[in-house]
Amino acid sequence: MNESRPYDVIVVGGGNAALCAALSAREGGARVALLERAPEAERGGNSSYTGGSMRFAFDSPQVIHDIVPDLSKEEIANTDFGTYPEARFFDDLYKITQFRTDPELSEVLIKNSQQAVRWMAKQGIRFVPLYGRHAPNVNGKFKFSNGSTLGAAGAGLGLVNALYAAAARAGIDIYYQATVKSLLHDDAGVRGVVVRVQGKTTELNSAAVVLACGGFQANAEWRAKYLGIGWEMAKVRGTRFNTGDGLRMALEIGAQPYGNWSSAHAVGWDLNAPPYGDIQVGDGFGKHSYNYGVMVNAEGKRFLDEGADFRNFTYAKYGKVILAQSGQFAWQIFDAKVLHLLRDTYRIKKVTKVRAETLPELADKLDGVNKEAFLKTIEQFNNAVRKDVPFDASIKDGRGTVGLEMPKSNWAQEINEGPFEAYAVTCGITFTFGGLKINTQAQVIDMEEQTIPGLFAAGELVGGIFYFNYPGGTGLTNGTVFGRIAGQSAAQFAQSLRGK
Repeated sequence: MNESRPYDVIVVGGGNAALCAALSAREGGARVALLERAPEAERGGNSSYTGGSMRFAFDSPQVIHDIVPDLSKEEIANTDFGTYPEARFFDDLYKITQFRTDPELSEVLIKNSQQAVRWMAKQGIRFVPLYGRHAPNVNGKFKFSNGSTLGAAGAGLGLVNALYAAAARAGIDIYYQATVKSLLHDDAGVRGVVVRVQGKTTELNSAAVVLACGGFQANAEWRAKYLGIGWEMAKVRGTRFNTGDGLRMALEIGAQPYGNWSSAHAVGWDLNAPPYGDIQVGDGFGKHSYNYGVMVNAEGKRFLDEGADFRNFTYAKYGKVILAQSGQFAWQIFDAKVLHLLRDTYRIKKVTKVRAETLPELADKLDGVNKEAFLKTIEQFNNAVRKDVPFDASIKDGRGTVGLEMPKSNWAQEINEGPFEAYAVTCGITFTFGGLKINTQAQVIDMEEQTIPGLFAAGELVGGIFYFNYPGGTGLTNGTVFGRIAGQSAAQFAQSLRGK
């Protein structure tokens, strides 16, 4: 590390939010250092493990054509990109968070969402339509309908690699295996960090610091403390390095905790996935096509409404429900009618799957499940499916069940055609919702509701935006929007100090 080189802005973290902050600060004329705790081979934080989806507002399909200029004539002709107005984004976010999302922060997020994606495209990130994940083929035409339309080419790893390439072109100094231990802080504010780089601890001074180093999802002790008993059993979808260090060091100097500290983004995850994310598999352990089948627990019973809403609006809360089941697992059950609808993640090599020609044969293969109860559950479900409403995967079709204690509201079909497939899942935690309080300029707020001079934050460690649940694709957008703002604000703060 070049300790003698003065920096205007130090960014703590190495994922999407951190890189966007670093690039934005550099655009503002700042000399920037990015401190990534992971070794280079594991760089990128949680961003490297995502599917790369970004939710943003747009009023015309032409916006999609602009962001993805290499769309072919055939793709344009065979795709209904629809629209996703700001008003609908607001409605989705407010409904999903039970109207608790911070109104000022959510407004900044939504109104800057499209520009954030356009800005990323200018940084060299290539976007592609998410055909296989969010657009079912309806009568020969792909139809997007839930606001998650584009993702980075190469998913999360492709996004991260493109951002690091942009950072290198911009002249940002990047340090790997750089563990920040604490913030340098006095009455005038934050003036740098104490960091251990490849075994050597030093003080690194700067005019401003941006914290963008994730939540505490990889810290089993904190999960049990804040999320509750049993959460130490969850698997971590992403990086092993997001242990809450940024939150700890900010709270130590008086930053205000904010948001839903007892909740998290948690999904159905392959039962035998490793304890932390596999960067080669990425998002592949996620099993999110449950809305086309049913889920049963160890007692052989259904325990949630698989068709309550589009996958994007339920998957991030269902991991918690699975974790609460006996043994912390469940089986997703599908019959032949819907196998073609299953996402690509069901076809990876590392998967906990059984297949059978008959339901009794399938029941014998469901490890840990009460066979008789399972068969009774399927029988009752099949008898309850409405036959008077057509199945349509592209909309909430209203094809539900009648008379069941646990209904299925949409996409209900009898499970009666072999071959049958079942996939074992547990809870995979993505990121925690609680974090630091910031204002609309990404300045960190203290317990007296005052800004902490020189300290900014973005990404997962910001609280107040997500509560209870999460609209799919909003995390990367959130990191980009507030990463850009944090970097810009930090650069302006550094410039103001140079003028004194």
